[in-house]
Amino acid sequence: MSRTAIITGAGAGIGRGTSLHLAGLGWRIAALDRDEAALAELPAILGELPPGLPPEDRLLTLTCDVGVEPQVQAAFAEISDWSDSAALLVNNAGIADPYSGPLEDLSLDDWQHWIDASLTAAFLCSRAALPLLRKGAPAAIVNITSTRALQSEPDCFAYAAAKGGLAALTHAMAVSLGPEIRVNAIAPGWIETGPWQKQADRTEPEHSQAAREQHPVGRVGRVADIAEAIAWLADEAAGFVTGQQIVIDGGMTRRMIYTG
Repeated sequence: MSRTAIITGAGAGIGRGTSLHLAGLGWRIAALDRDEAALAELPAILGELPPGLPPEDRLLTLTCDVGVEPQVQAAFAEISDWSDSAALLVNNAGIADPYSGPLEDLSLDDWQHWIDASLTAAFLCSRAALPLLRKGAPAAIVNITSTRALQSEPDCFAYAAAKGGLAALTHAMAVSLGPEIRVNAIAPGWIETGPWQKQADRTEPEHSQAAREQHPVGRVGRVADIAEAIAWLADEAAGFVTGQQIVIDGGMTRRMIYTG
């Protein structure tokens, strides 16, 4: 029997790549994103997979701003009608651009926008998903944080705070929701998502030698690096792993860089 995965921010980037990867492993996908045009491309992408479940049973797309409570409630009501249980929630949604400008120019509204997009959204979706996850237990939640939860660049205040809060929410949920539900986080570093955008925004970037060399593994990260880790965390092979934040950054945050 196919298991159901609920993925936020599924229209593009890591969310899109994870949806395709899990679908290829036989998962049913409930894909949430506020970008309707990006979601509209998913059926064709999943349709390229080997035959399995009928398309309407393999994928449910829902336009939803997961930082807004009424929209989350409506979306999960539809998911509950489509699937009687879920085995995985991936809280991936967030604002891709981390830069907010100087602290003195950061408005409270803009601050709240970053917090809601990642941290509030994960809280709302996790809470809404609990009945489905408990029915699908053993189940897993995977939160997508960032290496900026651990270290910073200038002018990333709200983004770093949101991702750091999400890391703390991860271990708080892990100790409360186990053993039925394991909760872990992945902190991606530089992951190239250009090829995983909707058609209108898609790019095929070429990375400089310097960009590759700042990673001890010798390359920039790929969406598949994160998607495969999510699949592992959702599997019982990771059944003894909970409350953890796994950094996937090619070793970049372990490398000391001196200037001058």
